[in-house]
Amino acid sequence: MVNPGSSSQPPPVTGSSLPWKRCAGCGGKIADRFLLYAMDSYWHSRCLKCSCCQAQLGDIGTSCYTKSGMILCRNDYIRLFGNSGACSACGQSIPASELVMRAQGNVYHLKCFTCSTCRNRLVPGDRFHYINGSLFCEHDRPTALINGHLNSLQSNPLLPDQKVC
Repeated sequence: MVNPGSSSQPPPVTGSSLPWKRCAGCGGKIADRFLLYAMDSYWHSRCLKCSCCQAQLGDIGTSCYTKSGMILCRNDYIRLFGNSGACSACGQSIPASELVMRAQGNVYHLKCFTCSTCRNRLVPGDRFHYINGSLFCEHDRPTALINGHLNSLQSNPLLPDQKVC
């Protein structure tokens, strides 16, 4: 079972004398040949369902996505969160078909990828600085960067200059 929304791996299962696993969906013992594992729990194939549309996700080849405590089919995951997730600036979901900008693991709508000071959009080719979760254009970068020393503006280590690609 593919679980793109989670990096956890199921504990190894070896030997035939192991205790029965309990299904997180119905609470019953799992005697199925294959164990399904999602959100740190085991499931019967009939019990692993999308939290929104109740589609069964236990079929071979069916993808399963987890986010915000929900188990979702691909369609509902994209409907709720988009392929890119939520914009780090405005918090709104980003549709799967929309182009995005990324910086330090954060994702932004194109219109939200702006300098924190002047609010001008940063476009491919622009140099920018990412400090304490804020974006700055080259012109508005804090003077601490220009002078090569830190002031109260900075609480995290400086990140190197970056360029929008």
